[in-house]
Amino acid sequence: MGRYLWLLLTGFAVAHTTVAQTFPVEGLKHNPVNRRAYIHARIIPQPGVRMEDATLYVEDGVIRAVGKNIALPKGTPVTDLRGAYIYPGFIDVISSYGMPEIPKRKPEPRRPRPTTTQKNAVAWNEAIHSERDAALLFQPDTKKAGELIKQGFTWVQTAQRDGIFQGRSAVVMLNEHRAHDNVVKEHHAQFLSFSKGRSRQDYPTSLMGAIALIRQTLYDARWYHRARQAWRRHPDQIKPEYNAALEALLPVIEKKEPLWFTVNNYLDVQRAARLAREFDLPVVIRGAPDLYKRIDDLKALDVPLVVPLNFPPAPYLGDAYAVENASLARLKYWDTAPETPARLAAAGISFALTSDGLSRDQKFLKQLQLAVQRGLSPETALDALTRMPARLLGLDKQTGTLEAGKRANFIIAGGDLFRDAHSVIHKVVIDGQVHDVAPLPDFDWRGVWRITGTDAAFDVHIQGKPGKPRVTVQKDSVRRKIAGADVAAGGLKLTLPAGMWAGHAPVLISLDRFGTRLEGFALESGGRRHVLSGERVKGADNQAGQKKKSDAPTRKALFPVRFPDMAWGRETVYPQQPEYVLIKNATLWTAADRGILEDYDMLIRKGVIQKIARGIKAPRNAWVIDARGKHVTPGLIDEHSHIAISRGVNEAGQAISAEVRIGDVVNPDNINIYRQLAGGVTVSQLLHGSANPIGGQAQVIKLRWGANSEALKFKAAPPTIKFALGENVKQSNWGDAFHIRYPQTRMGVKELFIDAFERARAYEQAWKNYRALSARQRHNTVPPRRDLELDALTEILNSQRFIHCHSYVQSEILGLMEVAERFGFRIATFTHILEGYKVAPEMARHGAMGSTFADWWDYKFEVYEAIPYNTALMTRAGVVASVNSDDAEMARRLNHEAAKAMTYGGLTPEEAIRLVTINPARQLKVDERVGSLQTGKDADFVIWSGPPLSGYSMVEQTWIEGRRYFDVQEDIALRKTVREQRRRLIERALKQTEKSDKKPVASPMPDTPQDYRCDDLTDYIR
Repeated sequence: MGRYLWLLLTGFAVAHTTVAQTFPVEGLKHNPVNRRAYIHARIIPQPGVRMEDATLYVEDGVIRAVGKNIALPKGTPVTDLRGAYIYPGFIDVISSYGMPEIPKRKPEPRRPRPTTTQKNAVAWNEAIHSERDAALLFQPDTKKAGELIKQGFTWVQTAQRDGIFQGRSAVVMLNEHRAHDNVVKEHHAQFLSFSKGRSRQDYPTSLMGAIALIRQTLYDARWYHRARQAWRRHPDQIKPEYNAALEALLPVIEKKEPLWFTVNNYLDVQRAARLAREFDLPVVIRGAPDLYKRIDDLKALDVPLVVPLNFPPAPYLGDAYAVENASLARLKYWDTAPETPARLAAAGISFALTSDGLSRDQKFLKQLQLAVQRGLSPETALDALTRMPARLLGLDKQTGTLEAGKRANFIIAGGDLFRDAHSVIHKVVIDGQVHDVAPLPDFDWRGVWRITGTDAAFDVHIQGKPGKPRVTVQKDSVRRKIAGADVAAGGLKLTLPAGMWAGHAPVLISLDRFGTRLEGFALESGGRRHVLSGERVKGADNQAGQKKKSDAPTRKALFPVRFPDMAWGRETVYPQQPEYVLIKNATLWTAADRGILEDYDMLIRKGVIQKIARGIKAPRNAWVIDARGKHVTPGLIDEHSHIAISRGVNEAGQAISAEVRIGDVVNPDNINIYRQLAGGVTVSQLLHGSANPIGGQAQVIKLRWGANSEALKFKAAPPTIKFALGENVKQSNWGDAFHIRYPQTRMGVKELFIDAFERARAYEQAWKNYRALSARQRHNTVPPRRDLELDALTEILNSQRFIHCHSYVQSEILGLMEVAERFGFRIATFTHILEGYKVAPEMARHGAMGSTFADWWDYKFEVYEAIPYNTALMTRAGVVASVNSDDAEMARRLNHEAAKAMTYGGLTPEEAIRLVTINPARQLKVDERVGSLQTGKDADFVIWSGPPLSGYSMVEQTWIEGRRYFDVQEDIALRKTVREQRRRLIERALKQTEKSDKKPVASPMPDTPQDYRCDDLTDYIR
């Protein structure tokens, strides 16, 4: 920690330079001295620039000059900093400082509340507060301002952070005066999050619902802008509503105010960026400490980030159970997260740093120094707290660096704030107003002082702790320790040993200090004086004889990032794709007309099946797999899955949720992807749950373990959507309180479908009518409002989106087919369909397919009449049938589920294997690409140890598009790797906690994956 004598040459301080101009003067007008010079300072005017023994001159809250040899106006008060550091003031771009407190949401019994209780002209949903204006809500808070000032902050961007749309932000100073004086910039940005906050309204209940609400609201703002303009031009048409929330979003739509998202994990960063890109809107995203997990993906987003320093504490390992349950993912997160800022910087990603998100036990400067210790350069750290925030806020002409003409926002510290753990902030100056933070220490003498005179020249080295200096003198190559040296605030006295001066007797040295200059004399034993002068040539942070502080990290993460960064993650995003792969001597289950082929070869080129025959010659450099005695099938396909979904499988907030998209919330870090590869699954349809008659849009994925969420998506699959019938959608099992949402009966479910499609038909016609108008007529006509829910239903009407319907009871199955035929489309697939055997002929005539459980029954009332012969009976009736999982664990053994149809119904092995290969491929309308082993199709296949329908066979390898995603031998090796990595990380964590006097706590994991079933109603907010 730098120490120095704070010498006030005058008692005046720079006063706050403005008063609220509209307020009348009470009593005598205050006329403070509005200028001051800070001299003999180490000034860091901007990252990478350092001025020694420099001056900073401030007048009227503005920096007028900075540098050396500055001519000061006569009578300027001067503060001699004598070697102290001056940094630009820090700017925190994410804050709720000065905003009204948001009461915590108290737990209460789950009860329906479908509509808002607000009566004023705001949004229909209580999670939308875009009309909130931080500049109007802002009230300075001396206590909270003081906490921020102690960490070096001068300006902050603030908003009341509650809900999904949180309102318009303001940039404010942390001074104590009226709000009028402290607001620097109003209406800078619209703050958003994916959390509904304190809203008690039902919608949204899921992350995908929150994203859909944002998407719909932004479309509504576009519509509102055009509609209000058209109506003002021609008021002789239906008046669009006035909506304060949408009114406040008009600057966003016009790109005058950017979106600022606060999210809690790297996946949500990608989701927020995709939303902004969809609307071509500027965005800044406050991320999380786990951003290191997908650096390349973040760089490709090309959006500025805000990085919090709330690194996870060491995981709790206080007992055997805790050690046993400490996952590799959690341990790696703790070990690697502090390197996130350094890794972002190394990748060339622009970011600012924030104190937002710190726990009570975490101090910003300590966390900042930890990031520097783990590889972040001090220059980049300073930039992320000064210049970058100023640019993001559009205030870089006012602040962010110490330059003439900019506001006087700076920090005075006793040492290097980024490297020196003992450095203390002593004063923070905000717009010229001085805030005292810590008492001023004595001068720090440590360093090397060059002393010169007419008869001598030597160096004085001062080391050690303040108050206990160690002094040595060096002349040429001779260096001597000096005992009894007097190192005081104002000067230095010592006795120079014999031989260090021109004569042979000891010489007394007396030097007075003026800043970092010394003046004095040498006194020989005979009384002769010699004039001496000196200056510090090396400071405490780089003095000779002291180990130079290195920019190299003090500690590195033990292990590199894997994809995903957890147990069984891959070293690379994608496995290698050889140009040629040749499977030799295998039994091929083609799931096609050729049936089962024994002792056959299969040649794959660049991920596509090129040839199936006997005796294929291996091309040069081909990977050759001798599969003698092995069986090869197409990759298994699960028509009904809920794996790899983030924070909610049901959007249960309303009966129709066709606007929500599973594709928005795909989670590539879900371990079930890998586990199901181990069971031979290569394609899964991720379905919305069954809480609603009309659920959300589904997403078909290929299980490309290691890829990001977008790369998992099977782009060839046409759009699908989840419908549901039965007990779940009429809330039979939701609890006694849930009896107000329509529909509450099976009859009502059918009527809801009819009404929804009638509205979609009218919606489509309204758009056709509008588009038929001339350009001038459209300009003067209120346009139809784009409705994402009705967009999806219109796609169904036009056979552009296909229904997969959760179903059990025959009457409802027949009823939905009747509705579909009435509106001119067909149901693609009934899923579960446990009474399909009763209506199989009708399904076949309609063209509907069926994906069922092999032998589930008796788990609720409406499945009492399920039978295990269902699959076979539907198959014999001409229905394209498959078996599905609806369960993360069951999907690992779909081959066993298919085999049950041979026992219950007598299907042949060839027919049974089709239940989990080509038939679900047809249901998903991807059978031109996958589902069978045929030339021209994707090389998605599984190598089994024996016949795939045998309970004794196991998967040995699973391939997708000619890449090997699972290998049982590799898996065995990975188990050893996982154990060794856990052991070393646990040892490191235990060593750290031994040195700490704080009890470790369970470290949080962002977006912890959860396994879902159809009827899960988990509230994503919890």
